[in-house]
Amino acid sequence: MTRDVLIILHSERSTPGRLGRMLEERGYRLDMRRPCLGDELPRSMADHAAAVIFGGPMSANDPDDWIRREIDWIGVPLTEAKPFLGICLGAQMLSKHLGGTVAPHAGGLVEIGYYPLTPTPEGEDLGPWPEQVYHWHREGLSLPGGSTRLASSPFFETQAFRCSANAYGLQFHPEVTRLTMHRWGVTGAHRFDLPNAQDSRAHLDANLLHDAAVKLWLGQFLTHWLNSSPDVPG
Repeated sequence: MTRDVLIILHSERSTPGRLGRMLEERGYRLDMRRPCLGDELPRSMADHAAAVIFGGPMSANDPDDWIRREIDWIGVPLTEAKPFLGICLGAQMLSKHLGGTVAPHAGGLVEIGYYPLTPTPEGEDLGPWPEQVYHWHREGLSLPGGSTRLASSPFFETQAFRCSANAYGLQFHPEVTRLTMHRWGVTGAHRFDLPNAQDSRAHLDANLLHDAAVKLWLGQFLTHWLNSSPDVPG
């Protein structure tokens, strides 16, 4: 039985961060591919136990051919009932694949930094959730038809959703480490002036307060997610 997890990234320097380390600690191998740089995605998930699409600076609405192909490709793990997880851009791609929309906040607000997270009654079984989580996005996603909202925030209503027993989308970034936060704070500093964004110092200060709870939640979530499919080794 395969123990490879397909990791889909969106820049040359991107990494799967904490999530990748947690998967490796569970004995999985990471098959990292970057469609934006020309890497092909598999036609079947037969050689992979699960798939994760991470975030990126682009929009799910961009007209690039590779973005359209990646959104369409999500049908492969969904059809084959393999565990699928979309994070930030990956969650927005999942929403679009299922007929949802991706758009800016009606008031022009962004979430860049730490913001409150509130689980819905349907999401409580994935708790305890952290009180605040890390974000870096200008657009939000609509809840696709047939999906279940699991968590929300005051600014973007859908922060986590489930569209099948083992397919999830997360608008926030539980995988981000403090080192990545430092790097994003340099390369993305121009975004700190956007409405509702927090500056780099606020990111790092909040990280000290909230990261332990985020790490604990992510470990519990991964266990639940991977064990939701009888075809995936625990």
